[in-house]
Amino acid sequence: MALHFQRKEFTDRMERLKTKMAERELDCMLLFAQESMFWLTGYDTFGYCFFQCLVVKSDGEMVLLTRAPDLRQARHTSIIENIIIWTDRGNADPTVDLHNLLNDLDLVGTRIGVEYDTQGLTAKNGMAVNDRLNAFANLEDGSDVVNSLRVVKSEAELQHVRMAGKLSDDALDAAIKETKAGANEGDILAAMHSAIFSQGGDYPGNEFIIGSADDALLCRYKSGRRVLDDNDQLTLEWSGAWAHYHAAMMRTLIVGKPTARHTELYEAARAALLGVRDAMQVGNSFSDMFDAHANILDDAGLTRHRMNACGYSLGAVYTPCWMDMPMIYSGNETEIVERMVIFTHMIIFDSETGTAMSLGQSYITGKDGPENLSRHEIDLIVR
Repeated sequence: MALHFQRKEFTDRMERLKTKMAERELDCMLLFAQESMFWLTGYDTFGYCFFQCLVVKSDGEMVLLTRAPDLRQARHTSIIENIIIWTDRGNADPTVDLHNLLNDLDLVGTRIGVEYDTQGLTAKNGMAVNDRLNAFANLEDGSDVVNSLRVVKSEAELQHVRMAGKLSDDALDAAIKETKAGANEGDILAAMHSAIFSQGGDYPGNEFIIGSADDALLCRYKSGRRVLDDNDQLTLEWSGAWAHYHAAMMRTLIVGKPTARHTELYEAARAALLGVRDAMQVGNSFSDMFDAHANILDDAGLTRHRMNACGYSLGAVYTPCWMDMPMIYSGNETEIVERMVIFTHMIIFDSETGTAMSLGQSYITGKDGPENLSRHEIDLIVR
């Protein structure tokens, strides 16, 4: 088996889930999020683009309902023993198979939590599940059940997170080496990915963000590469990934001479990042971190140039996005506890002057304050 954790780790996770289900008075969970399946069993696939469901009973019994291409995938990468295949055919309806499975498990009339808030359950499939099961059992939204457990990492998970942090650092070293006037963004991107893949790292949960000149003011990936000018700006957001665990980073690099506005925005971004880091204390809330970010940037006159969120949790996540919950935004009273992994990003985009400046680091929360996952300083990088 291709497991990234010892069996005891999975046993401990199941016990935590059983306790959470008992608190919620749930007899069964229908897991559709690939992150949940990976966390609970090690099951590793991109087959969640089709209908599949991991049924978990309150006593810990598990059955995976999936397609034939994932039969061996599940056997090889997970601890799941009972796997049922629904058959591809014209007018196939896997919710019928799910209904029959739940009936065989004697779950009629029970309370069932469903993971609705996931890319692994499309709106169409979600409506089909409801239509099929509403008369069979009492369904409720259980999207937060496993996620609330995943957000606090075990020591074994943190080992993978720290390796992801090393890969992120190595990718930044590769980017700095390639960044200069006349460089092609494609070569920079290739060097970053090579630094990760050559050491056994994974594909990240989403594409790396890379953009120069006016594109440096974008915080999403877009298609198309360009060559850097003698004086330019390059925004990068990336993450090393190890066993699907992430440790994201973000930087705006300057080619040539930074403008006065670049320097001004860098000083504000640096102050905000340090302010958020200092607010990342056990017992504080995610809203406390956002308030630190907003207050510093607003005092610098940058309200209209900043974002309305300044980071998010990280973990073992799958495409289309490496962002995980909870996020750092105003009013999020989620308490910071030990062994969370949090990415903080200070993004300042001044469209009036065409100036970009971003700084981002990932941390592990702890009783003595946050542990920085990067060996890099947050100095302005000029090439």
